[in-house]
Amino acid sequence: MKPENKSKGLVPGLRFPEFRDAGEWEERQLSHLTTKISDGIHTTPVYDKNGEYAFINGNNLVHGRILIDEKTKRVNLGEFNKHKKPLDENSILMSINGTIGNLAFFRGEQVILGKSACFIKIDSRLANKFLIYNMLQTEKVKHLFTSELTGSTIKNLSLATIKNIALRVPTLPEQQKIADCLSSLDELITTQAQKIDTLKAHKKGLMQKLFPAEGETVPGLRFPEFRDAGEWEICQLGKFIEEFRENSCIQDEFEVLTSARSGLVRQREYYDNERITERDNVGFNIIPPKYITYRSRSDDRRFYFNENNLGLTGVISTYYPVFRILGGDNKFFIELLTRFSEIVGKFSVGTSQTVLSMNNLKRLKLPVPLEAEQQKIADCLSSLDELITAEVQKIDTLKAHKKGLMQGLFPSADEVGV
Repeated sequence: MKPENKSKGLVPGLRFPEFRDAGEWEERQLSHLTTKISDGIHTTPVYDKNGEYAFINGNNLVHGRILIDEKTKRVNLGEFNKHKKPLDENSILMSINGTIGNLAFFRGEQVILGKSACFIKIDSRLANKFLIYNMLQTEKVKHLFTSELTGSTIKNLSLATIKNIALRVPTLPEQQKIADCLSSLDELITTQAQKIDTLKAHKKGLMQKLFPAEGETVPGLRFPEFRDAGEWEICQLGKFIEEFRENSCIQDEFEVLTSARSGLVRQREYYDNERITERDNVGFNIIPPKYITYRSRSDDRRFYFNENNLGLTGVISTYYPVFRILGGDNKFFIELLTRFSEIVGKFSVGTSQTVLSMNNLKRLKLPVPLEAEQQKIADCLSSLDELITAEVQKIDTLKAHKKGLMQGLFPSADEVGV
């Protein structure tokens, strides 16, 4: 491919040779490229853990695939039979409230679609579903969706906005060529994602063996030098926890950090260089390097503990207690709390949103080995984490390459609207 010489008009900057003289792309409303656009059912389902169908919403749509796992609620077709949406191989699913714009292809899964998602059936005579899927992920489309959200507590994207969105598309043969190119990249990204999932599953399985099962004090798998070391001691975590209670005294004294499920990060990076803490951050908790923090509030009784490995002192909301481990290994205790996350969750109090106070965390009793064995387990799991991080960086590189390629394959002057 060579860059398109035309500087004006509705043409991309990068075009396959056979389409260089094919003319401008045509602007079409999405509704004119589809056979149906509809949201999911609005009926409240009766869940059945053995139900034949997975009841999915917008959060189940991840990286082009419908995520169905052990946490996905199940239903029987029954009363939903007349409401079951006619999904087929040309259907693209999209989240329309909460997390807006997540997309997935329908691949024949047994699913009932909830009201927080919609489906878009592409007319195969007019448009290629892979091309439309990628167009719906462009920054301009995402910006339009964001600007058209309605609602106060939960933001919603109306079907009218989706139907009226204007896309610029080439002829079907050129659509197919672009789709084939992008699909090949998607396959590489999917393969890489599966590799990461396999590594994470391996780590999870390894942790189940390296730590004792609930109610036991000896792990199923032990390093040779510790096989005769005896049982792990049941200890209150307060024996190892030293809380850090210093607060910032000056606005922006230290960089604001965010403790996410994926780790502790700079807030500006987590929110794509957009600062969300516009309010005064005087009084925020200071978190020095090598200290641990966690969000003390949870909607699902799960708590995620992160060490500050950023090489800087930061500040974090007062909802995030800060502490370090004395007489033990930080990494080991973070993994210990992860392994026994259900027990940790039971020490939180509340109803719809529970709170795990530092005092309750200190009261928690868990099996703990000698520090030398802690270090050995921590080193083993750290090496796996490093491998996972390296593979994540590879997928990030592929995604960045695809994003750059899309900027060339789609007209740079492309504007979308309703």
